[in-house]
Amino acid sequence: MAKTDSTGSTWRYRWAHRQNERRQRAFRAADEAWRRRDDELRRLRTLAVSFHGSAQAGVGLPMELAPGEVVFWTLPAAQLVEVRHTAVLPAPELTVDPDPPVLRPRRPEGVKVVDAGLAVLTNRRLVLLGGRGRRDWAYGRMTGLSHDPGAPVTLIQVLDRRRTSGLLLPTGAAADFRFTLTLAFADAIEQRAAVVAELDELIEEHTAARPERPAVLTPAQARVTALVPGGRRTVAVGAALALIVPAMLIESNPPTRAGSERAAAATPAASVTPAPPQHVAPAVQVRPSTSPEPSRARPAPPRGTPQPPAERRCGAPANPFGYDFCGGQRIRRPAAGVCDWFECVPGFWSDRGWLVQCRDGSVSRTGGQRDVCAGHKGLRRTVWR
Repeated sequence: MAKTDSTGSTWRYRWAHRQNERRQRAFRAADEAWRRRDDELRRLRTLAVSFHGSAQAGVGLPMELAPGEVVFWTLPAAQLVEVRHTAVLPAPELTVDPDPPVLRPRRPEGVKVVDAGLAVLTNRRLVLLGGRGRRDWAYGRMTGLSHDPGAPVTLIQVLDRRRTSGLLLPTGAAADFRFTLTLAFADAIEQRAAVVAELDELIEEHTAARPERPAVLTPAQARVTALVPGGRRTVAVGAALALIVPAMLIESNPPTRAGSERAAAATPAASVTPAPPQHVAPAVQVRPSTSPEPSRARPAPPRGTPQPPAERRCGAPANPFGYDFCGGQRIRRPAAGVCDWFECVPGFWSDRGWLVQCRDGSVSRTGGQRDVCAGHKGLRRTVWR
């Protein structure tokens, strides 16, 4: 027998069951995604702490390792690419991307494949052993490094080579290569602790963002609007139409022009022969009413329509992106129009950290870097969203 509430109805129980099932499905999906990301961050931290390469991995390679040089990573299916004309690449950094982009197996426009072979990553250099020869990128001479956000391409600029070159990798190997290259470069400049510290911070942020299990809804929480297809949204739309349509009809009525209406005679004329003009009684003119026209103000929103919450900025300038100084998540990829609302430092887009405000009031993308807000009186606070 179906369960009923105190009024004898069963729809409240059906509503509570559907809502709880939907909320549980959403929670399980979010929790599973959170666990996958948590496992990945902790795996990367373990590698950053314990992985230091291996000299034995260089045995059998068609290249000679220098004293103290160890192999971090190898891949036999790498392609050497070159760019004929390119801008100056940003300086190499020790930032770990918390949300690796989805890469497509494509070659960006202007990038030309010139060779293919075995890629070897050591603690001192990146080497491609190709069919046409060997190409080395020593970390000590590296001036620019850029990972393509949409393709598995990494471009490198060095002091002793005019043309920009790099590697095109299989999409499945690009993420591990980029992280291992960050570790190798950190070892070369003795800054591996900075990579570990950044991963600790990312893990702490991710732990705080763990989804919470939703509360169980009871039949008593069901609203009568649940009986209407579409629920409260349908009721709100109907109420809005009930107010807007009459207002539109009032506005569609043209105003009555003064003197346009005249009263007709109460009785028919006694003769068809018109009376002399001097004996004709003047027509009675109906004057327009002195009452004011109906108000054309925009109707008030229907009761129950959600109003926008008060904007929270904590001193940040008004902006359409929701950026503030109150707290939330760090902004590593600001919106394209951020400099229209905030005062950006020169060279804003060439930096590779999270968004911060400097003590002179300008904003910079140097959060998490050693030279944060350099030349702008130092760091003041982080910009959040």
